[in-house]
Amino acid sequence: MRIGAGAGFADDRIEPAVELAERGDLDYLVFECLAERTIALAQIERRRDPAAGFNEWLGARMRAVLEPCTRQGVKIITNMGAANPLAGARLVADVATEMSLAGLKVAAVEGDDVLTLVAGRGLPLIEREASLDDLGESVVSANAYLGCEPIIAALEAGADVVVAGRVADPAMFLAPLVHEFGWPLDDWRRLACGVGVGHLLECAGHVTGGYFADPGVKDVPDLARLGFPIAQVEADGSFVITKVEGTGGRVDVATCTEQLLYEVHDPSAYVTPDVVADFSGVRLMQMAENVVAAAGFEGCERPDHLKVSVGYSDGFIGEGQISYAGPNAVARGRLALDIVRERLDLLDIAITDARFDLIGIDAVHRGPTPDSHAEPMEVRARVAARAPTRDAAVRVGHEVASLWLNGPAGGGGAVRTATEVIAVASVLIPRLDVETRCTVVESA
Repeated sequence: MRIGAGAGFADDRIEPAVELAERGDLDYLVFECLAERTIALAQIERRRDPAAGFNEWLGARMRAVLEPCTRQGVKIITNMGAANPLAGARLVADVATEMSLAGLKVAAVEGDDVLTLVAGRGLPLIEREASLDDLGESVVSANAYLGCEPIIAALEAGADVVVAGRVADPAMFLAPLVHEFGWPLDDWRRLACGVGVGHLLECAGHVTGGYFADPGVKDVPDLARLGFPIAQVEADGSFVITKVEGTGGRVDVATCTEQLLYEVHDPSAYVTPDVVADFSGVRLMQMAENVVAAAGFEGCERPDHLKVSVGYSDGFIGEGQISYAGPNAVARGRLALDIVRERLDLLDIAITDARFDLIGIDAVHRGPTPDSHAEPMEVRARVAARAPTRDAAVRVGHEVASLWLNGPAGGGGAVRTATEVIAVASVLIPRLDVETRCTVVESA
């Protein structure tokens, strides 16, 4: 089986997915587009509009790949349904109808939205000493990480496209392997291999050299035409990672190692809803140019509980930026920051966690600035602070913008924003409490 990764995050590029659909010789194309905060924001969007809440690029991606995938028998799996998989599935069916692709079966996988299920149960938060109830009315979403089983059910129902919400990222790659190869759901070693496939592919371009390149240290060819990865998987769970010939990027032991370790707290116990995978004995071997084999995955029994990602409102961030250029730019930038710091104190605005940065000097690296003989000729002053209300957050940016005529000489390009903070916490619930469902819609 050949599985391609068509996206690794919500705003990923579309062209590499088209390349995979056209020239990847695939069986499945998977779009992973959902992060923890992404689904919380999607839930807020759905509250405003019950017909919304799915990924904004869903229609565009499907218009780009449905025809070649249908022509070549490639099935599609995605979590772009976000907070509204059924509406997302209906959109895909409508797009297929527009493209005269009649009879396309699109399945919506639901059941991950467990907000009503977790309310009032006093579930302890994983990250700190508190309970979910302590967050009170600030909670906006609660979505359980589903495993591969509901996706398998959708494939067994004949789905050509599966649109899910919050499922574990590797589960979207594991599901077609279990479905096609008939792996038992307690074959922990092969399930761990499938999770290994999913984990290496889930960030798409990361394993082909994206977010890897460092000129002169880790060079990646033709990044502007970065190709996305393909896993070629055998029935015994062995697999290689590669990419479409002629595309940009690189697939080698170094790129695969970085992705293998990404977001894995304990390589010997990578917990997923389907299996606890052990990556500690994995061997990566360069078989040919842009072909890496991975072996040595092990696994043990899946957990009895599912992780739930809880989104909640955590105040606002007010931010303002303004640039200074030319001789003495650094000194003028620091004076600007001092003025805003004092102004915010005089106004007695309720803010916390305030930061006063010169981008290019000390915005990322904290502490003393290294001595330099060549002072930058341009800097950007940035002030950001957390506030309990939007009005207070707005004042932070306003004070920066007012520097234009009330601060050092030569300020320009001022911008200001006030943004609600959607934070994420986690709880666990028994997996038996979560009921999933699959709804199939068909294009006309």
